Amino acid sequence: MISFDDFAKLELKVGTVLSAEEVEGSEKLIKLMVDLGEDKPRQILAGIKKWYKPEKLVGKQFIFVANLEPRMMMGLESNGMLLAADSSKPVPLKPSSKVSPGTKIR
Repeated sequence: MISFDDFAKLELKVGTVLSAEEVEGSEKLIKLMVDLGEDKPRQILAGIKKWYKPEKLVGKQFIFVANLEPRMMMGLESNGMLLAADSSKPVPLKPSSKVSPGTKIR
C-alpha cells in the first residue's frame, strides 16, 4: 500500500505520438516522440516493439507518466513511461475521446 500523498506525486498526462521508430539493435524498444503539451516533444522509449508497428502509433493519444527520472536504454534517453495494461500483450492506455496534449489525469 502507498499513501495518497505518494500517489499524488505521479504526473500522469495524455500525450500525442508525433513520430515512432524501432530502436536499432533492440528486440523490444520503440522510440516515441510525444507531445505532452510542453515547449518541445519528449523522447520516450516503450518496450512494445514485439506487438506494435511504429507507424500505427503515430497520431494516437496515450497516457504517460511524465515525471519519471530520465533513464538510458540502448544508448538513448527515455523521459517518461507509456502506461499499458498487462494482458497477453501490453495494451497502451488511452483516453476514450481526443483531448489536448498534456491534459492531466486525476
